[in-house]
Amino acid sequence: MNQSNPDPLTPAASAGALRGIRILDLTSIVMGPFATQIMGDMGADVIKVEPPEGDALRYTSHSRHPGMGNLFMNCNRNKRSVALDLKSGAGRDAFLKLAATCDVLLYNVRPQAMARLKLSYEDLRAVNPKLVYVGGFGFGEAGPYAGRAAFDDLIQAMVAVPDMVHRAGADVPRFVPINFCDRVTGLSLVNTVLGALLYRERFGAGQAVEVPMFETMAQFVLGEHLGGHSFVPPLAPPGYARILNAWRKPHATRDGYLCILVYNDKQWRAFFEAIGKPEMHKDPLFATMASRSASIERIYAWLSGEIAGRTTAEWLALLERVDIPYTPVRSIEELLDDPHLRAVGFFRTYEHPSEGTMVEAGLPSTWSATPLSIRRPPPRLGEHTREVLGEVGLAAAEIEALVAAGAKGAPA
Repeated sequence: MNQSNPDPLTPAASAGALRGIRILDLTSIVMGPFATQIMGDMGADVIKVEPPEGDALRYTSHSRHPGMGNLFMNCNRNKRSVALDLKSGAGRDAFLKLAATCDVLLYNVRPQAMARLKLSYEDLRAVNPKLVYVGGFGFGEAGPYAGRAAFDDLIQAMVAVPDMVHRAGADVPRFVPINFCDRVTGLSLVNTVLGALLYRERFGAGQAVEVPMFETMAQFVLGEHLGGHSFVPPLAPPGYARILNAWRKPHATRDGYLCILVYNDKQWRAFFEAIGKPEMHKDPLFATMASRSASIERIYAWLSGEIAGRTTAEWLALLERVDIPYTPVRSIEELLDDPHLRAVGFFRTYEHPSEGTMVEAGLPSTWSATPLSIRRPPPRLGEHTREVLGEVGLAAAEIEALVAAGAKGAPA
């Protein structure tokens, strides 16, 4: 691990699994910043390098002040912001000095753009042979889509998500209403960085890794939906029938909606007992997992009709008694007031230096020896330019020249 420039935070404040790891974050929008925030929560010193105009996500959705939108703030805690013009010689030289002190460089612009900036793996390896150089972008470099622009909506469409939503009952093809591909690929980026760091720890070598969104999401989708095409020759069409079933949806009760999953043989017997129809578990349609899977659309349609006969409260009491998985369907507002999340302290209220009182989704996992931590609020654009560039040895005059040329920095 890179020890020449240790995490500037105090040991007590920065105790985490990635303490001592320095990550140079050349990412924007959601995918990359989501990944580096997770690693920042693990204790890494994340240095976010932004262009003089800042990450575009700063200017989307709600904000109290320009450049501090809520989407940006929810992907960029535990980071320091350095604003540099990488198209200028001085900005690139400063970036290379930063890279020489880092363990990881994570970027999500296209590799062709990195090459034009003279920041390819070969350029970076020359200043830091042990650097883990990770690119998260649209498409693998070996295929005909290499170099194409990619955004969440486009990748969802390319891996058949809207088509599957349509097949499962939507009136038209629709996107999943989350930055679904960005966040899944962001998690894959975290795994990739950790694996490459482990390799470097064991064998002393850095490497270049690419994590393309398209291939990552194709694997994610086809894990379930390769279906009968898993076999040669195919045994059936692609697609997982249970998930593509139009009846796989929250069921209407007399006064609301309910999600229920009666899955294994024991649960089906318990369900039939609870509704006063114990003999139904002998029906060949319901008797085994195989028979239910073969007729899953009929099974779900029958279940939906049964659920419609009682109120939500009646079903909640019944299902709790027989230990069958269930939940009422919630709104976003109800999620924000969830009693479990409140009890575990998931939501965090804090005072941001410029944005005032803020609420954020907190830390989802617990660690016995190296707990996650929130040490820094989301940074203002270029807030740490002087601080970070001073740490890597730039003279005050050099830093001020960069700031004057457009590399924003905190007030002197």
